[in-house]
Amino acid sequence: MTEAAALPGQPRGGVLSGPATARAVNVLAPNPSAMTLDGTNTWVVAEPDSDLAVVIDPGPLHEGHLAEVVATAERAGKRVALTLLTHGHPDHAEGAARFAELTGSKVRALDPELRLGGEGLAAGDVITTGGLELRVVPTPGHTADSLCFHLPADRAVLTGDTILGRGTTMVAHPDGRLGDYLDSLRRLRSLTVDDGVHTVLPGHGPVLEDAQGAVEFYLAHRASRLAQVETAVENGYATAPDVVAHVYADVDRSLWPAAELSVHAQLEYLKEHGLI
Repeated sequence: MTEAAALPGQPRGGVLSGPATARAVNVLAPNPSAMTLDGTNTWVVAEPDSDLAVVIDPGPLHEGHLAEVVATAERAGKRVALTLLTHGHPDHAEGAARFAELTGSKVRALDPELRLGGEGLAAGDVITTGGLELRVVPTPGHTADSLCFHLPADRAVLTGDTILGRGTTMVAHPDGRLGDYLDSLRRLRSLTVDDGVHTVLPGHGPVLEDAQGAVEFYLAHRASRLAQVETAVENGYATAPDVVAHVYADVDRSLWPAAELSVHAQLEYLKEHGLI
């Protein structure tokens, strides 16, 4: 068994930028950090024989990156006809308005504040630009406006920050809600079981070859963390900072402020369900 095959979701090795499936090409944004991993994955998605492309998450407001996304489509003989956003965090959406200027494309998103010249997105919507089929899958939890896009022809799902290519996703209070997030993970698991999805095209990190394994890992991780937080509270760790220091002792201390937001979301969930 290879090292990658032993990791959750079986991450694909090699360079992140470039073709990932028959219809999806990644252009990696130059914004690496502890929170964005290698950087934001901007996805150029199109039918192989079409001259139109859809771009998902143009990324940060970085002129060089946005120009490279346009060039990637043009080298494949395609014009960007539509821009979609998985959610409104700046590392995914900050460049959307400028990208719309560069391409003349409309921007569609769940949040009305992020839309430019286009209608919104909702459960059951199907994008058919250039013959491409992308199905909108609402996946709130990481943020209230988080969406995924199911690409049936490639048996793939583009997950934004709902599932990452490495590590786990932050559910940060107050916009992030853990109950919603767990429901979203179960919705994605249904795609792997009922719709044959096997590939995750994430917003950060490498492509995952085992979508069901990734979802199951995320669900197990959340259950484990919840149990740890519940036990910590029962043992007298009453505040979020105290819980973080106890439960997240193995996490880089520079990430503890973000972990506190996650703990707030977990405490809220436990209170809502009468567990603490």
